Amino acid sequence: MIRLSKSSIGENEKKQVLKVLDEEFLGMGKYVESFENKLENFFGRQVSCVVNGTAALHLALQAIGVEFGDEIIVPSLTYVATYQAITACGAIPISCDVSLGNLCIDPEEIEKKITKKTKAIITVHYAGFAGNIEDILNIGKKYGIRVIEDAAHAFGSSNKGKVIGSFGDIACFSFDGIKNITSGEGGCVVSNDREVISNINEARLLGVIGDTEKRYEGRRSWDFDVRLQGWRYHMSNIMAAIGIEQFKRKEKIFEIRRCLAKHYDFLLGKTHVKTLVKNYDEVVPHIYPVILPKEVDRDHLRQKLFDLGIETGVHYKPNHLLSIYKQESIKLPVTDEIYPRLLSLPLHEDLSKNLVEKVVSELIRNL
Repeated sequence: MIRLSKSSIGENEKKQVLKVLDEEFLGMGKYVESFENKLENFFGRQVSCVVNGTAALHLALQAIGVEFGDEIIVPSLTYVATYQAITACGAIPISCDVSLGNLCIDPEEIEKKITKKTKAIITVHYAGFAGNIEDILNIGKKYGIRVIEDAAHAFGSSNKGKVIGSFGDIACFSFDGIKNITSGEGGCVVSNDREVISNINEARLLGVIGDTEKRYEGRRSWDFDVRLQGWRYHMSNIMAAIGIEQFKRKEKIFEIRRCLAKHYDFLLGKTHVKTLVKNYDEVVPHIYPVILPKEVDRDHLRQKLFDLGIETGVHYKPNHLLSIYKQESIKLPVTDEIYPRLLSLPLHEDLSKNLVEKVVSELIRNL
């Protein structure tokens, strides 16, 4: 089976995990601090590492004061985790359409949905694209609304030479098993807002004030105070040990992903299958989605490819179609038209150009 995605773990990651196991301090400690330091040097900003990307979004929303009844503008074309982070705060996700070229949230549609209840905009960097991030940040400034980047797909991507996460308001990343780099699970929040990061550092450890510094030293807090709602969302040393080693070889990982995506582009360039507009000098592709011709039955095609040993995916079922978030009045023309035609092809570090050629050959043959 040619897998859609997979973790790519080397011997160094395994050795570092065994080292943590031998030290017998598995929770949050010095390895998490070390990983955060590396990330802070990379972004040039403060970083708080957490248990996963969903927790990063949840904590970021809480840290900016999102409360029950607040509205958060968000693209419907995203994984349900983005919406769940919003509703975990008691807030209301306001589904927004995407731009056809990059499938990121459409800035013009954002402005149509702003109300007095709007507390934040979440922009999703679909497949690694930053989309129209500058326009969205300007909208945030114009209306006094916070902008949170769901950058789960975009670790290593940049915009006009600036690494995603190194500018803007707040960026949330995921390091789960199949992301651009992994820590097994895990995620982080990046911001220049010291109050936001301070709140997240407390909230990730059940709100215990000052517990972060003690954990880094291998100690625990016994006589403590709590001033805000917290969660058990901290990263572990095991996760951080994997993340540190992945971070060391990130440039090689990025180059492999870019090379494979470019090969897909070349092979699909003269077919009826549409690809997204990309600049691989800036984009590190997390997934490789294509848009099928309208007449193709995507689900039937997926089954045929699976029977041939090729796994594919669909990123994503729009959230406004899910029972929990469904509203009959919502009309998102681009999202509704594109979703039945979306198909994600295999992309991961252990894929080869020969396998990419096989995937494309079978895809075209079975359209």
